[in-house]
Amino acid sequence: MDLTPLHVALMLSILLCSLVAGLLFGFAVVVMPGIAKLTDKGFLLAFKHMDEIIQNNHPLFILVWAGSILTVLATLILGTMNLTGTQLYLLWVASTLYLFGVQLPTFRFNIPLNDSLQALDIEALDDPEAAASRMDFEYPWNRWNRFRTVNAVFAVSMLLILLFQL
Repeated sequence: MDLTPLHVALMLSILLCSLVAGLLFGFAVVVMPGIAKLTDKGFLLAFKHMDEIIQNNHPLFILVWAGSILTVLATLILGTMNLTGTQLYLLWVASTLYLFGVQLPTFRFNIPLNDSLQALDIEALDDPEAAASRMDFEYPWNRWNRFRTVNAVFAVSMLLILLFQL
């Protein structure tokens, strides 16, 4: 196999998108079910503290997350210039799933939910306010995270199939 710019971009896309998919999967099946057992304030504080790491632009997180977007776009451009037929179709479907099924919901739903949680003075909430804040956050965040997780897994699977075809 020749190591063309398309191959390099595709392999980087697979690596970075797989890391994002793993993070989303980990939240879906371990983190959120684990912190779901906490009290309302405990849940809100635990998530807020985890999100603060991301909000503070953790360099490795930013490299992986932003890098996944950039490499998918680069792969899509290179693939559109070099692929035809089923291979091009796989690339477009995988890229669409990743960009519109993972990244768009992240920016449209999950980040605004995270930001609303960051704005809360959780310690100052009474019990009914904490319960309401948790309800407003937890269900929609989990729903969109499961949606992102499924799309990320399918996108990575399609990118892997494409790599094996090249």
